[in-house]
Amino acid sequence: MKKLSLQLRLIIFFILISGSVFLTAGILSWYEGREKLDEFFDTYQILMARKLSSLDWQHINTESQSKIDKLINELDDDGEEDDDALGFAVFNRKGEMIFHDGNEGKDFLFKHYTSGFDNQKIGHDKEPWRIFWIESIDKQFIIAIGQELDFREDAAFDLVEDTLLPWAAGLTILLIAAVYMVSREFRPLKKIAKDLSERDSNDLSPLDCAHMPAEIKPLTDALNNLFIKIQDTLKRERSFISDSAHELRSPLTALKVQLEVAELAGDDVKMRQETLQKLGLGIERASRLVEQLLELSRLEAYKENKQHNFKLINWPEIVSEAIKNQEIAAKNQNINLKLDYQKDFCVKEGAPLLWSLLLRNLLDNAVRYSPFGAEILLSVKEKEISVFNSGVTVDEAILPRLKERFFRPAGQTQSGSGLGLSIVDRIARLHHCQVELQNQENGFCVKIIHS
Repeated sequence: MKKLSLQLRLIIFFILISGSVFLTAGILSWYEGREKLDEFFDTYQILMARKLSSLDWQHINTESQSKIDKLINELDDDGEEDDDALGFAVFNRKGEMIFHDGNEGKDFLFKHYTSGFDNQKIGHDKEPWRIFWIESIDKQFIIAIGQELDFREDAAFDLVEDTLLPWAAGLTILLIAAVYMVSREFRPLKKIAKDLSERDSNDLSPLDCAHMPAEIKPLTDALNNLFIKIQDTLKRERSFISDSAHELRSPLTALKVQLEVAELAGDDVKMRQETLQKLGLGIERASRLVEQLLELSRLEAYKENKQHNFKLINWPEIVSEAIKNQEIAAKNQNINLKLDYQKDFCVKEGAPLLWSLLLRNLLDNAVRYSPFGAEILLSVKEKEISVFNSGVTVDEAILPRLKERFFRPAGQTQSGSGLGLSIVDRIARLHHCQVELQNQENGFCVKIIHS
C-alpha cells in the first residue's frame, strides 16, 4: 500500500484533531447547557407553583373551569409559542382535580402527594414531563406545575446550535487556511525536488537557499555540502587517474624500448643479458608503482568507512614485522637497522594493516635512499614514531613537497613512484596524526606525531 505524503498526512491530522476538539466541545456544551437549563426551568416551575399556591382556590367550580377553557380557545395562537410545553393542575386533598390550565395539565396524575419534583408520562403519546408538587397556603389543595422534558432538550439543542454554529464557521475557515498554508509551505520542498529531477547529472552547483524557510535550510545546506564532497571526490579521482596514467607511461615505454633492444640483440649474448636485466628492473618498477596505486586506492576506502575498520592495535607485533621485512634489503646494503622501542604508541585503535603499510614505506624509503653502510633507527614512543637514516639530507626547499603524490626530486637515481610519503601522510591524518620531515645532524628523520 502506497504511503500517504507528509503534506496529506498533516492535512488529515489537522482535520481529525479539529473535528475531535469541535465534537468534544459540542458534547460538553450540550451537557453543560442542559444542566443549566434544567436548573433554570426547575426554578421557574417552583416560582410559578409558589404564586399559584397563594391563590384562593375555595370558590373554584366547574363553571370557572369552563370559562377558562373557552378563554384559552379564543386566544390568538400564531404557532410560534410552545404553550403546550408548560401546564398546571390543582387537586384537593382527596386527589380530585378541581382545576387545570385547559391543555396538558388535565392529564396530570395524582398518585400520592410528595412535595418536590416527579417525572410522569402523560397523554396519549406518553410523553415524559417533569412536575413540581406543592401545597397551597391553606393546606387544602395540591398544586402541580409541569413542563415537557422534550421541550427542555429542544431548548438545550437550540442553545448549543446557536453557540457552536459561529465556531463551526470559524473552524471551517481556519481549516481552509491551514490547508492552504501547509500546501504553500511545502512548495520549497517541491521546488527542490523538481530542480534535482531536472538537473543534469554533471551539474553539482549548490542549491539556491536565499528564500528557503529556516526548517528546510539545514536540508539544502546538507545537500550543498554533499555536492561539494562529490566534486572533491571526482576531482581527486580525475587527478589520480591522470597522474597514474602519466606515471605508468614512462615505465611502460621503457619496457617497450628494452623489449625492442632485446629483439635486436640477435646472437649478442652480453647485450641480451644487459637488456633483460634492465627489462627486469623496469618490470619491478612498474609492479611497485601499481602496488602503490592500489594501496592508495584502499586508503581512500578506509577513509570513507574508517569506523567499521578500526580495531585494537598490537604495536609490538606490527613493529617487529616491519623490521623483519626489511632485514634482507638492509643487509644487502650493509645497513645497520636498529629498533628503540620505549612504549606503545598512543593510538590504541585504528587500522593495523594501514599502520603496517606506513612503517613498511618509511623503512623501505630509508633503506633505498641511505648510502652503503648507513644506520637506520626506528624509534617508538608514546607520542611519536620516528625513522632516522644517517648520511642523508634533503634540500630544505623541497622538504614540503616530499608528501605530494608522484613527486620525485630532480636527479634522483633510485627507482620509485613518488607515492610512499604521500601514503604515509594520508594514513597518519586518518588516525589524527601529523608527519614531520626534518634534516638532523648527520641524517634525515621522518616523525609521526599524535596531534
